[in-house]
Amino acid sequence: MKEFPNTSHIDPSSLDGLNHLGKFLEDTQLLSGAIPSNQDGSHDPWDHLEAVMGLATLGFKDQALNGLQWMVANQNEDGSWYNLYQDEEPLELNKQTNYASYIAVAVWHFYLLNNNINFLQNFWEPVKKGILFSLSLQHSNGAIAWNIDESEKIDEDYLLTGCSSIAKSLECAIAICQVLEHQSIESEWRDAHSKLIVALENPAEIFDLKKDRSRFSMDWYYPILGGINSKQRITSLIENIKDSFWIEGLGIKCVSDEPWVTVAETSECSIAYKKIGEDKIASELLLNAIAIVDREGIPYMGWQFYENIYWPEETPSWTSAACILAADANNQLTPGADLFIKQQFKL
Repeated sequence: MKEFPNTSHIDPSSLDGLNHLGKFLEDTQLLSGAIPSNQDGSHDPWDHLEAVMGLATLGFKDQALNGLQWMVANQNEDGSWYNLYQDEEPLELNKQTNYASYIAVAVWHFYLLNNNINFLQNFWEPVKKGILFSLSLQHSNGAIAWNIDESEKIDEDYLLTGCSSIAKSLECAIAICQVLEHQSIESEWRDAHSKLIVALENPAEIFDLKKDRSRFSMDWYYPILGGINSKQRITSLIENIKDSFWIEGLGIKCVSDEPWVTVAETSECSIAYKKIGEDKIASELLLNAIAIVDREGIPYMGWQFYENIYWPEETPSWTSAACILAADANNQLTPGADLFIKQQFKL
């Protein structure tokens, strides 16, 4: 295993051992609540929400709330968000469905951590609007179109990774419905969720028909995080991860044909392994992820293992958040630890 420097002070088995990542996210956050994730100071809504969940996990409650309020302040009338922002200024005007729905995951996660029903009630409308935007683009086969462009044209493509994320968002939205006793909406969303899960369990001729994205590791572990249950499907996915993406001792490659392990993918895949009961592999991947860091213990984007360099030499906010969530999932540090491990709504 490659020995990376400066990691001895990072302890993923305790919240205190990760607190420096919370301070990093706090320092990154703007006054508006936006949490930039790119070197130019821009961010997309999904990355922003991942960082919000990282803050919430480590007890940075006010900062996480500020991030959620940014989502409310910048939600479009149709329930969507734009693709990319510089603080509160939209830079790219297309609208992704998995961005719109992901607020449900962040809101439910905050509720799991703080158990405040008034909080859920306050954020119900933006969650509902975001979910309804995504479901407005659901195909009869269960899949959900990934994008509306700036001319309001629907992109008739269905992304496996994006739909897996939406499935988790729907799961959390249904859980919110159950707490707030919105039975009629719960029933509608459960039907939509069931159709989407069936599509994810049987993806042939449904997803990624315009462009083959199977070289991306996300296509292989996200369905597990999204909630599929078929042992045969899970086994197939895991076998491909081991064959094409897992570099033992280093982590998970972002794409199968590049010598590049990435911290976020390694962290997320760690959660997927934890979910299926492969605790030893999950823990190993978490340790791989937190080894690829700068001198302050902040995760780089990744490691190019042919050239033996950190690449790119960036420390995205959502990458730190992915490490935080993986540490929680592996070590059960908070009441939100099972967010991606267990189904969130009651049958």
